[in-house]
Amino acid sequence: MDRRTALVPLRYVALPGHGPEDVVADSEGRILTGVADGRILRVDGLDDPSAARVECLAEIPGRPLGLELLPDGDLLVCSADGALLRVDLGGAGRVQMLTETAAGERLRFCSNVVALPDGTVYFTVSSRVHPLRDWMGDIVEHSGTGRLLRLAPGAREADVVLEGLQFANGLVRARDDSCLIVAETGARRLTRFRLTGPRAGQAEPLAGNLPGFPDNMWRGAPDGPVWVALAGPRVPPLGLLHRAAPAVRRRAARLALHVPYRPSATTGVLAIDDDGRVLQRLTRRGSGFRMVTSVCETGGRLVLGSLWERGIAICEAPVVY
Repeated sequence: MDRRTALVPLRYVALPGHGPEDVVADSEGRILTGVADGRILRVDGLDDPSAARVECLAEIPGRPLGLELLPDGDLLVCSADGALLRVDLGGAGRVQMLTETAAGERLRFCSNVVALPDGTVYFTVSSRVHPLRDWMGDIVEHSGTGRLLRLAPGAREADVVLEGLQFANGLVRARDDSCLIVAETGARRLTRFRLTGPRAGQAEPLAGNLPGFPDNMWRGAPDGPVWVALAGPRVPPLGLLHRAAPAVRRRAARLALHVPYRPSATTGVLAIDDDGRVLQRLTRRGSGFRMVTSVCETGGRLVLGSLWERGIAICEAPVVY
């Protein structure tokens, strides 16, 4: 079932920083996000933007992207500069380096992260070729150098469990922890990676030909849907380019990096189930809030983050069947 409805904006909360790329909600309904200068912010009072309180909890050495709250209150942070970090949110703001290597190679462009109950951490690397500032180059080149990595409890180096991904991005656990769902932004698809059962360690398509480029994902309640942020609508000429020879794509990527970029004014999010069925599709054309890179649900509202904007958007959350 694909129920397409309007994405209804309610309010906008300005932040003292640029590009809240990922947004996650804590148990009290407050929003955690990271901005371009390395600060981790917490936003409280979403119902009244004029009275919203923004607190800086920590500052990391790099550009924060994907976030994951841990049961003990600490925060896992993916740094775009190539590291997985753990941040103490209990007042000290202490930053611990968990790993910056995988299979003997320095990491580049860590993107999103999830933690399993046994302490194992999985995280994505979007590209081994292009850094964050050149993300458009990887989307155009279609490099297929994204990876899914695993960091075992107590380990200092990550293992590669899946590679060849097209700009690996958002990551979320299945309801029963039997698999992970990985967003491949460059291929407009979601991929399932099996963690248990006879097919453990194998990957398979979950949902393809999405109406936009999937970015970060969020699951609140274990029995709730997976919310998928769409950073922009599909671009048909890009699909044609991806079928060209690698040398052609590389040349096109170099040219793309010199073209001024402005995100589309069409924004959207999806709600899906663990079988990849689209339960709800929310879109808005002519939106003043561009490049939705993350979405989370709290208090009956959807909260949107963006690599492009200087704040977060609060929208109406539909009933998802």
